[in-house]
Formats: sequence, C-alpha cells, structure tokens
Amino acid sequence: MSYPLVILLCVGLLHQTARAAIMDKLADNKICGDAECSHVLSMATALDDFIAPDCRFINIKKGQMVYVYSKLIPEEGAGVFWSGSVYSERYVHQMGIIGYFPATVVKETYKFREDTVQIPTTVCILSFIGQYLR
Repeated sequence: MSYPLVILLCVGLLHQTARAAIMDKLADNKICGDAECSHVLSMATALDDFIAPDCRFINIKKGQMVYVYSKLIPEEGAGVFWSGSVYSERYVHQMGIIGYFPATVVKETYKFREDTVQIPTTVCILSFIGQYLR
C-alpha cells in the first residue's frame, strides 16, 4: 500500500470520528481580578464535597483549599457559580485543574483583590475525538 493512500485513509477515519458539542453558557458576564482572569480573587475552603456533572466543572472534597479566579454573574433563576482551582493534599504547591463549582459549596476565607473587572464570558465548545468518547 502506498503512503498517500495510508494518509488519506487515516484522515478519512479521523474525520468520521471527530465530534463537537456546544455547551450552554452558565452566565453572560463574570467578575475577575484582571481582563484575562489570571489573578486569584480569593481563597476559599470547601464546606462539602462536589462531584462535577461535566468537564466544565471540578471535583471538590470537603476541606480542600480552592483558589477563586472568577465569579459568574448569574442570570435570573440561575445558580451562582465561580471558577477556580483546587490543590490536592499531595501536590499542595502545584497548580490544580481549573473549572466551575457552585459558590454554595465553599466559604471565602481570604480576599486577595478588592478591585475587579466585569468581562463577558465565552462559549464553551467541547471536542470529542473518537466515537466512544461521546
């Protein structure tokens, strides 16, 4: 079999198995410490466990430290979600996974920034490679 045919076959298989899903936005605007949401707003402690319902969220265990990077401004009737990063007990000094969590499962213990900016949120597009990852 020739190389161009193998490459064409591989590209065809990848094209058929690639999938994408547009997730609903949790809010239209968020509060951040800077325009890129790269500065930590506050530190919080988890009051309870939270199991992430999808890949936009993070799992949180009761007692974990959570660094809050943004606070979503809720629409009428919507829940209040923040984005942040948890640090595991094993790797305390390393950056954790960033994702959303309900503000009700944490207690803010220290505010790093009082001056904030309000910026619009973006649409989340999830891309799935392979038919078994749907």
